[in-house]
Amino acid sequence: MKANVHGHKETRTRTGIKILLTSLSAMVAETSTFPIDLTKTRLQLHGESQPLSSSTRRPTNSFRVAAGIVRDQGASGLYKGLSPAIIRHLFYTPIRIVGYENLRNLVSADGSLSLSSKALVGGISGAIAQFVASPADLVKVRMQADGRLINNAMEGLGGLWKGVLPNVQRAFLVNMGELACYDHAKRFVINNQISDDNIYAHTLASIMSGLSATMLSCPADVVKTRMMNQAASKEGNVMYKSSYDCLVKTVKIEGLTALWKGFFTTWARLGPWQFFFWVSYEKFRQISGLSSF
Repeated sequence: MKANVHGHKETRTRTGIKILLTSLSAMVAETSTFPIDLTKTRLQLHGESQPLSSSTRRPTNSFRVAAGIVRDQGASGLYKGLSPAIIRHLFYTPIRIVGYENLRNLVSADGSLSLSSKALVGGISGAIAQFVASPADLVKVRMQADGRLINNAMEGLGGLWKGVLPNVQRAFLVNMGELACYDHAKRFVINNQISDDNIYAHTLASIMSGLSATMLSCPADVVKTRMMNQAASKEGNVMYKSSYDCLVKTVKIEGLTALWKGFFTTWARLGPWQFFFWVSYEKFRQISGLSSF
């Protein structure tokens, strides 16, 4: 009986340490790559609902967007929305990372699942985490877009979950690619003796996970950003009635390629984020005496 109590206590302690380490690692990664995320958000909103042939729609790229932010708001403008972004990750990252690891080990004690099984586990963990963190994500998007906070008087408490469906859909796809690919790639690198369980293995795995997550999630990310950025007018009118409506209008007006708007910026953001997060997290785990992810 005492052994069981001691075992449960030890498990809770390990889980608590993992939650702390994921939060610290996420803060390092988020702070290091936030200007790229801000640029990506502004780029995704550029030319919204303006046809390709529109004379008022001017072509742009990541460098022009970032330069415009610095010119108009100063260097500090590149970190607008950082606070809610960090708060979001205090909920989002521990739930998805620790949740994925626990679900994976519950299904298979040694974690040796197929890639498709890992993808499903990763998607479920990410979707749950994003639902919880969605209000902080909305505030971050509004602040990144134009410094505008949510108007509770017009949008109500439910406004905090505006765009939650595309947000959860995106999180499912991101984590399906990110967590499953990182886990699988790292095991492949180590098992095939390409590298030991060190920074080189973590870097290779993080590059692959960032690329797969970007490919899968970019269309949902564009829809999510536009849905969360729209605010209801006094008459209650909105540009997009649903995620599907946003998807159809975006493709119809701006073309299919608009769904991958900001792709390279997204990858430039996810790649370094993955690197900073996983290298920090794996290192913190080693220092704390925990087994590798």
